[in-house]
Amino acid sequence: MRAMRAIRKRVVWFTGLALLLASCSNTQHHPHEPFFRETGHFVNGEFLDFYNRVPAFELVYGYPITEQFISRDGKTVQYFQRARFELVTDSQGNSTIQLTPIGLALYQPAAPSESKIASACEIFAGFQVCYDFLDFYKANGGVAQFGNPISSAEDQAGLYVQYFEKARFEWRTNGVTPRVEISQLGRSYFDYLAEDRAHLNAVEPQDATINPVLSLDVRAFVSKSVTRANGEQTVSVVVQSQTSQSVSGAKVKLTIHLTDGTTQELTSMTNAEGIANLSFSFANQTAGNLVPIEITVDYQGLPGKTKTSFRIWY
Repeated sequence: MRAMRAIRKRVVWFTGLALLLASCSNTQHHPHEPFFRETGHFVNGEFLDFYNRVPAFELVYGYPITEQFISRDGKTVQYFQRARFELVTDSQGNSTIQLTPIGLALYQPAAPSESKIASACEIFAGFQVCYDFLDFYKANGGVAQFGNPISSAEDQAGLYVQYFEKARFEWRTNGVTPRVEISQLGRSYFDYLAEDRAHLNAVEPQDATINPVLSLDVRAFVSKSVTRANGEQTVSVVVQSQTSQSVSGAKVKLTIHLTDGTTQELTSMTNAEGIANLSFSFANQTAGNLVPIEITVDYQGLPGKTKTSFRIWY
């Protein structure tokens, strides 16, 4: 009997140890932990519960770019790369999380694509959603997740996009998978409301060994949105890390597609503030036409890119 009891105790002990080790392992590698090292921010409470409801949270929401705070519009919010969460409380004191309709707020009409009705299209709220956009829309939550479309598929400065109430889809032509990506409108809406930039600061120390540069956030601005046929232009390129810290020493390359069919290329390095200013001149351009500019960035082998443009007015 004593031998049997000893064996039973050992079985119980080893079983408990195995469960404990498994629990520790799951805790260490669980992808939904509150702290996101990629951007240096936490997600907690009801915001984290809401975030975890979507299996492909990185794809649909991206990583947090702020902590939870009171926005300029008076709402308790948290910004993510591709979305903004709002805490809503009803008259009975019950609270829920909902998505800000940032697509609806930021949409500016552009030239729509051809409006052929194809078998690979479906109509939602009067707009067609087709091909890869339709597949992505239906596979990742459809109307419940993204709201209804508010535009047709459009060409915006060489980028093929479609707006929905709560998101914008981009179609990739460079063979990457998935072919559809949700635009990072979270930061765009943050700037649209002129939120306090201090909220973008990571909450952990900014030592490079603790917060390495894992991805690049590249934005570009032209000094003049419209110009004469003969003139000069300056493009300012801002390069930041995934924690919104300035990235100095990044190589910036501009490819300028002028209206006369010629191309100019310029290169520079970002300064201590993560900014590169590149200027160029042009002559005898065609009035009314757009000049698209492609920007590529390289920082220690880490790539980044964006686009901007200006129009020849007269």
